[in-house]
Amino acid sequence: MSGSDVRLLRVGPPGRERPCVLDREGVVRDVSAWVSDWTGSALDPDFLTDLAGRLAAEATRLPRVDPGARRVGPAVRPGGHLVSIGLNYRDHAEDAGMPVPAEPVVASKSPWTLSGPYDDLLIPPGGDRTDWEVELAVVIGRRARYLPDQHAALGHLAGLCTANDVSERGWLLDRGGQWLKGKSFESFSPLGPYLVTPDEVGDLGSLRLTCRVNGRLMQHSSTTEMIFEVPWLLWYLSQFLVLEPGDVVLTGSPGGVALGRPDEPYLRPGDLVETEVAGLGTQRQRCRRAKTRPGRKGTR
Repeated sequence: MSGSDVRLLRVGPPGRERPCVLDREGVVRDVSAWVSDWTGSALDPDFLTDLAGRLAAEATRLPRVDPGARRVGPAVRPGGHLVSIGLNYRDHAEDAGMPVPAEPVVASKSPWTLSGPYDDLLIPPGGDRTDWEVELAVVIGRRARYLPDQHAALGHLAGLCTANDVSERGWLLDRGGQWLKGKSFESFSPLGPYLVTPDEVGDLGSLRLTCRVNGRLMQHSSTTEMIFEVPWLLWYLSQFLVLEPGDVVLTGSPGGVALGRPDEPYLRPGDLVETEVAGLGTQRQRCRRAKTRPGRKGTR
């Protein structure tokens, strides 16, 4: 590792994940002796630079973890702001039958939609238009507030992840036009497997994005096709949002989603969705129907 080149991940049962890193030998190491979780000040770029140096000298002293034998959770601890950018690729706007936006379309998702990269994707009760959206996700590492320009933005990044910004189109488009409704179902934001620091990623403007459903290539594009590039997006958001460490920005999906396809191949139980942003790792989600339970008296 050099500079702040680090790959972070979280391994363990939901709510009890332990912070880990992928070392230079490709071994996953548990770093819970050094940091409680990937959240807050542990995501600060300066902290991650120091961590990279410490790992180079001491990684072999840390416990090994077999991620194949244990669940991999979302790359950062849920709870921060989760921002979704809509229609940030021209071909996706065409799929949706909407004009190319003059300014970014900004929506929110519940932070509790975050799930692990290999967790099941839960199709909600009555959902029949659940759609995939491979995206580049950026994770904030340092408070960003009224940034002076886009050049300052990258200094506020902890890293980048593969994401699937899942949407239930019926709730998103047909229930009053509030996108939050169609994007906030549980499991609708698989994030990871890794959070990769910017030094290791390189040029954010030329990353390949792909999505396959049941082995069929559905999306194949590059961040070169973005309408609003990552540094500018972060500058823009900071003009009206205070972005805090652990906040996640989903930067938009290219064309190729089920919406707009004549065969409308929306996701069904049993489908396998595989999403990847080159260099950031591949996700795999098996779809199943979400189970419902009767509410208890006095609960909501």
